[in-house]
Amino acid sequence: MAKLLIVDDEADVREFAANFFRKRKIDCSTAASGEEALALLDKDKADLILLDIKMGGIDGFETLKRIKDKNKDFKVIMVTGRKPEDDNSFENCRKLGALDYIHKPLELEELEKIVLNHLAKPKK
Repeated sequence: MAKLLIVDDEADVREFAANFFRKRKIDCSTAASGEEALALLDKDKADLILLDIKMGGIDGFETLKRIKDKNKDFKVIMVTGRKPEDDNSFENCRKLGALDYIHKPLELEELEKIVLNHLAKPKK
C-alpha cells in the first residue's frame, strides 16, 4: 500500500486530505509542522509527501530543504495558497527539489490526479 505524508498546520486541511486518500486505499499519516514531519520521516518512510509552504515554526521551504538533506529521493509536492509567480515560490520549490505545486483551496480532482500520478512513478 502506498504511503502518503500530509504536512499542514491547518488541522481541517490535513484531516480532509487524509480521509480523502484513505478512502482510495492510500495509507496516510499527518504532521502539523515541519518539525513533526521530519521526526516522522526518521521513523517511517513515505512514498510521497504533501507539504504546505506557509506554516508556523519552520516553513515549507526549509522543511523541503531538510527533507532533501535527509534523502534526496523523497518525493515532495508543495501545497500553497500563493500564486506560482508570488515571491518566485514555484521556482524556489523546484530548485529545492519539489516535484509539483498544488494550490489551495484544494480541488479534489486535481489533487487526486497529481498524487496518484506521482505515486505510480517509480522512485529514482
